[in-house]
Amino acid sequence: MTAYAIFIQERSRDEVELQRYAELLRPLLGKSGATVLAVHGPQDVLEGAAPEGVVMVSFPTMEAARAFYDNPEYQAAAKHRFIGADYRSFIIGGIS
Repeated sequence: MTAYAIFIQERSRDEVELQRYAELLRPLLGKSGATVLAVHGPQDVLEGAAPEGVVMVSFPTMEAARAFYDNPEYQAAAKHRFIGADYRSFIIGGIS
């Protein structure tokens, strides 16, 4: 079943760190078999406060999404994201 990794950016703190994260992330995503579906696109917020941005990535399975997140290479890149902004992140399974 397809799974989606969702990253909701709540508040930026350091644009240089976020740029470094993006630079490190691109080749990792390319190797992962993931498909990037949305990156900080236009929002039509229906309820609640608008986030600064949302990223949505699809993976073939929940296990593949979690393996990508837990990968030491990704975790090394994610350190820059943790410094650069406050996020809410989760993986959600699609409908089979």
